[in-house]
Amino acid sequence: MSDIAKRYDRLSTAFAAAVAAVPEDGWAAPTPCPGWTARDLVRHVVDTQGMFLGLVGRELGDIPSVDDDPSAAWEAARTVVLRDLHDPERAAAEFDGLFGRSTFAEAVDRFLGFDLVVHRWDLCRATGQDERIAPEDVSWARETAAAFGPNLRREGVCGPELTPPEDADEQTRLLAHLGRRAW
Repeated sequence: MSDIAKRYDRLSTAFAAAVAAVPEDGWAAPTPCPGWTARDLVRHVVDTQGMFLGLVGRELGDIPSVDDDPSAAWEAARTVVLRDLHDPERAAAEFDGLFGRSTFAEAVDRFLGFDLVVHRWDLCRATGQDERIAPEDVSWARETAAAFGPNLRREGVCGPELTPPEDADEQTRLLAHLGRRAW
């Protein structure tokens, strides 16, 4: 299994656990993403998996609805992406994107992996779950965010950078950089 597939598997499993832990009355909770509820956030993450599959001419297929069963929808979406990451030919499929020529695997790692770290935190914050991000994921997400350059601040990506408290830990600094108030 490639490092990218391993990271996606680990991050998508952690996201699955957060989705499964949302209490039934928590789906309407507002998230740190303006205008999004917990259910909206999961829908976005599921839809984004399909969007990246579409870049290489593939689809999620017939998966459960986020409205009916967010956990089942997420499990189905991540299973499709993982299957493609485990297939060397599918993982190496190329497309021209915002950052030039890329492979499906590289795009999954850069964008979908980043989304899984950040949106897991958003979901946990919204629904009262443990918000800690593994230190290695904080470092990796910080490097990934830096590689986005000014695209990080495009409409619908991340909000303006916030100034964290002077004594903030690395996770809080990352979240502040992404426009999220974690203090």
